[in-house]
Amino acid sequence: MALSLSEIFGSKETVALDIGSSSIKLVQMSMGKQGWQIQRIGMKELPPDAIVDGSIIDSLTVINTIKEILKEENIKTKYTVSALTGHYVIIKKVTFPAATEDELAESIQWEAEQYIPFPVTEVNLDFQILGVDSEGRGQMDVMLVAVKKDVISDYTSVLTEAGLTPVVVDVDAFALENMMEINYPVVSGEMIAVVNIGASITSLTVIVDGVTTFTRSIPMGGNQFTEEIQRELGVSFHEAESIKVGAKSSDKSAEIASAIDLVSNNLIMDVKRSLDFFLAGGHDLNVNKIYVSGGGSLIEGLNELMQEKTSIPVEPIDPFKNVDLAVKGMSGDEIKKLSTFFGVGVGLGIRRSGDR
Repeated sequence: MALSLSEIFGSKETVALDIGSSSIKLVQMSMGKQGWQIQRIGMKELPPDAIVDGSIIDSLTVINTIKEILKEENIKTKYTVSALTGHYVIIKKVTFPAATEDELAESIQWEAEQYIPFPVTEVNLDFQILGVDSEGRGQMDVMLVAVKKDVISDYTSVLTEAGLTPVVVDVDAFALENMMEINYPVVSGEMIAVVNIGASITSLTVIVDGVTTFTRSIPMGGNQFTEEIQRELGVSFHEAESIKVGAKSSDKSAEIASAIDLVSNNLIMDVKRSLDFFLAGGHDLNVNKIYVSGGGSLIEGLNELMQEKTSIPVEPIDPFKNVDLAVKGMSGDEIKKLSTFFGVGVGLGIRRSGDR
């Protein structure tokens, strides 16, 4: 399942852009005889104040960065796929009276009003019917998605100003679901959690039998580690970022470790509370595994601590596991080093205009 919030019909070659708080990731993929292939891949950093908590603050910088990465990767197509995340994106699994897709489409504005914390006139709505209950109660489960219209407009505007035509605007949770589907076989009755740790937002997605069932955005990510190191050592954000990624040695290893441990514990407790909340909703299954991705997942010791605190096996995602890395000028090993950053990008890369 994958939901889009803006689409046109007809199959066209697309380029995927994962526009994050700290970088823009580009992926262009095609379907070959042996499966999905990556044709182009690239990543360019953004300054820390260009996008804050999912909101575009410096649109000119974002536009110019998109233009630069398109030129560097020699992208010819104008059709692009992107995704949104953050507290402006609402995803809920809800129960509605049984109806056809057409009937629900006509009534969704009124049916959804009680589940959306914004006026329904201010959001774009989409939905996917997951199934009718088997107990004859005349109910059906529906995955409901709502995104603020002004947020969609901000993102599509920078893409348009960069010379692109947005054909699909997806949600990162569904992009991650798509990525998992092509790389990891669905096991019946299995429940997994995907934790994507970005620069300012961590998205948690629970997938049951291959279908997204629960999502939550946690307003915490790699920037919080940097800011805590900055506060602890009294250095600039840039210096703290270098220390965090290990590019700069320091004689204050105890202070650095303390800062990283503090943020790690806070982030992991938020993940654990979110999973406990979901499981308290009457779900009989247990979470079998937590898959982690995003630049923040590279923090030393974070994955091991998450496994210890949650008592759930934790494994880094490999979004290239079943993907042919046929990129000119780059070796497979070079691309593999980028894997933790491209979970969302690969999920977007397999989308095409006209998808639902």
